[in-house]
Amino acid sequence: MVDISNVGTFQLGNFSVKRMGYGAMQLAGPGVFGPPADRARCVRVLREAIEAGVDHIDTCDYYGPHVVNEIIREALHPYPDNLVLVTKVGARRGADGAWNPAQSPAELVAAVHDNLRNLGIDQIHAVNLRLMGGAGHGPSEGPLEARFTALAELQQQGLIRELGISNVTSAQIAEAQKIAPLACVQNHYNLVHRADDAMIDDLAGQGIAYVPFFPLGGFQTIQTEALSAIAARIGTTPLQTAQAWLLARSPNILLIPGTSSPAHLQENLAAAGLVLSAETLAELDAIAGAVGS
Repeated sequence: MVDISNVGTFQLGNFSVKRMGYGAMQLAGPGVFGPPADRARCVRVLREAIEAGVDHIDTCDYYGPHVVNEIIREALHPYPDNLVLVTKVGARRGADGAWNPAQSPAELVAAVHDNLRNLGIDQIHAVNLRLMGGAGHGPSEGPLEARFTALAELQQQGLIRELGISNVTSAQIAEAQKIAPLACVQNHYNLVHRADDAMIDDLAGQGIAYVPFFPLGGFQTIQTEALSAIAARIGTTPLQTAQAWLLARSPNILLIPGTSSPAHLQENLAAAGLVLSAETLAELDAIAGAVGS
């Protein structure tokens, strides 16, 4: 089994977590909707992740909905003392599996309580306000004061330890910081989608974690001949190489690759041990320029 003890850590608010975590989205059924085909295998993946040293799990109660949090509770409750559970709120699932906005303060408060109940805890380590963005997976500008204030009030009540925001612009980060301290930002970022380069560096200077979603970009986006050639030369897979590049990109980046396969879990975690040379990093940086972001 892979051991990620040497991957290094970064602060997620007041919590110190290893930079290689686990994203639970793929524990649900197809389309992140309904139950998985093999629930026992999902339980096994979670337990193996913890055994390998993972101490940061990213989840959400609208994965399923409810299914993923219930599986996490079955697999890991009572939770290890060092395990940091991070969720997000801001959407709900339609009966057809649609992703629908649930952005009113009342809906956000209800969603936090859903997470607490289904995870079986009285306080969650961190909650991200997930904004519903513009075209594709990108953010769109707009005020977030009422929504983020609702979560800040739950933090003051002791139901949430740390706050984050997801799918946001730099202006929205600044607005949120006027309301409460930020522990993390979750945005779309990977080897070829690099619109947040300046944001990442700014957050690093403030000691704020940056958690990329779609860190592997999907095969259609991130798989290029150049990436495959580099990976073959250094003896890794393209996806391991892309993850290692993210870890090298900035010390505040926390990875949360997800899978429901034990073998794929080990492959993802192995990326934490890759050390890329300066030459290889330069080659990987050049891919973004060739593909475009």
